Amino acid sequence: MTGQERLRHLRVALAVFGTLFVLGLFPLMIVWASAWTWEPRQPEYEQMMLGIYATLGIFLIRASRNPLEHLSLIWFTAWSSLVHGGIMAVQAWVDAAERANLLGDVPALLVVAIVLAWLTPRGAEARALRAAA
Repeated sequence: MTGQERLRHLRVALAVFGTLFVLGLFPLMIVWASAWTWEPRQPEYEQMMLGIYATLGIFLIRASRNPLEHLSLIWFTAWSSLVHGGIMAVQAWVDAAERANLLGDVPALLVVAIVLAWLTPRGAEARALRAAA
């Protein structure tokens, strides 16, 4: 895949993930609560997480217009999703009541991390794409 193709796919991924963060998390927490929330339910915690991810989603949508100008945000999203998903995986594995999260938000966070890390240009490729822009 060429650098331009990766950049085009990155734009789409940022827009899709951003939209899901803004509009998709709340419905998932309602429809499939066992895989997208923690027990016992904590509305204050859930509201905080929805606020954080909705805000991140808005910035990801904005970054989709020109990803090369927002590489630190993209890498923050990839790395924080990997860390968040990893911590949640360990917690879900340890606490049997949370195992459904291994089918819901844990893989979703890992997909976000992997896709963004794979598509985000780095090093010489990023410099070449910036120069061509």
